[in-house]
Amino acid sequence: MIDHGKIMRLGGVGLGVSAALLATSGVAMAQDAVAFDTQVKFIFNTLNFLVMGFLVMWMAAGFSMLEAGLVRSKNVSMQLTKNIALYSIAGLMYWVVGYNLMYNGVDGGFFGTPGPVMLPDPAAEQAGLAKEGATMYAAASDWFFQMVFVATAASIVSGTLAERIKLWPFLIFVVVLTGILYPITGAWKWGGGWLDAMGFQDFAGSTLVHSVGGWAALAGAILLGPRLGKYGKDGSVHPIPGSNMALATLGTFILWLGWFGFNGGSQLAMDSAENVSAIARIFVNTNLAAAAGAITALILTQIIYGKVDITMVLNGALAGLVSITAEPLAPSVPLALFVGAVGGVIVVIFVPLLDKLKIDDVVGAIPVHLVAGIWGTIAVAFSNSDASFATQLVGIVAIGAFTFVASFIIWFILKMIMGIRVSEEEEMMGLDAAEIGVEAYPEFGKGSQAI
Repeated sequence: MIDHGKIMRLGGVGLGVSAALLATSGVAMAQDAVAFDTQVKFIFNTLNFLVMGFLVMWMAAGFSMLEAGLVRSKNVSMQLTKNIALYSIAGLMYWVVGYNLMYNGVDGGFFGTPGPVMLPDPAAEQAGLAKEGATMYAAASDWFFQMVFVATAASIVSGTLAERIKLWPFLIFVVVLTGILYPITGAWKWGGGWLDAMGFQDFAGSTLVHSVGGWAALAGAILLGPRLGKYGKDGSVHPIPGSNMALATLGTFILWLGWFGFNGGSQLAMDSAENVSAIARIFVNTNLAAAAGAITALILTQIIYGKVDITMVLNGALAGLVSITAEPLAPSVPLALFVGAVGGVIVVIFVPLLDKLKIDDVVGAIPVHLVAGIWGTIAVAFSNSDASFATQLVGIVAIGAFTFVASFIIWFILKMIMGIRVSEEEEMMGLDAAEIGVEAYPEFGKGSQAI
């Protein structure tokens, strides 16, 4: 006889076991889903750093081409040598000392603990993702993205001091700038230092990158003096045209392209629809600010000089880019256009002003990176509710004073110990022949020395 009660009891046990198994399976699936979500965030954030980073790295080519086009043909190899050397030095110094000086243990202070970067083993980093509060990107990708910014500051100095500075004193200065000066001021904001605690805002580096390079360039230009024949005794200014506007224009477009990585990557995450939308908005504002700067410079030079100056237009685009870099996310499109347009005005005003002051800036880097960087940092307060004009000015003055004074001291020491300027004979000959030994345009022969 069938025991229906026993069957029901067994059925209940079976259902219970099934329910338990389903519950266990559900927990496992939930855990797997969490693990998968973590992996996806890790992958996309890391990819963001790497892709945006190599766009910024490509800006090194942009600076090289821009400077090669704006110097005379007898100095092109020198500029190319400086640019590949400074990028390499920046990478080495930022690994040896700079990154940890900027980020390791700043804790509201002035700088971190210097030392080489120790990258975690990939397997250990993968295992660490299971821990609560794990970093959602590969440590190596973060270092790479931060490193490529450093060379930008040094490239600014290279362009300003072109055609009369010795190679080795310049490279020694780059060692100090990229290994010590840049990381210290970077720590004040991006490393969580005292300016960050005050509420100073600089999204991608109008001040922390561009003005730092501009202040260092200004200090060097004052001590170095102008190129031979640039200024007459009567106060007249003698233009010294660059060798190749095609290269200068190519360099500007490369920099413009790289700037999408510069500003877009500074969102620091691509792990959500909100972050991706923010990056897209940053791209649009960045592009429009550059366009506004270029067109403003184009129109103003036509009005003032009766002809369009291509070098002003190129620098107008770059000044628009520098201006929007401190806050490329928050502004509306009209405000982004305004910020970029003012950058174009700055170029047209400050390039001749520097000549009146007899400060010889070969490529116009001081107006573009220093002055437009100051403007962009102030303009943050127009759209970012976390910024105030007073705090922005404190950051500008503090970083400017430190960088200018420290750079001036370093340049002065180098001048006293080994000299920073080539002889008049070498300057007339051209630095390709005097310092490098390989001319960029050897087919010009001895006739190139007069160019």
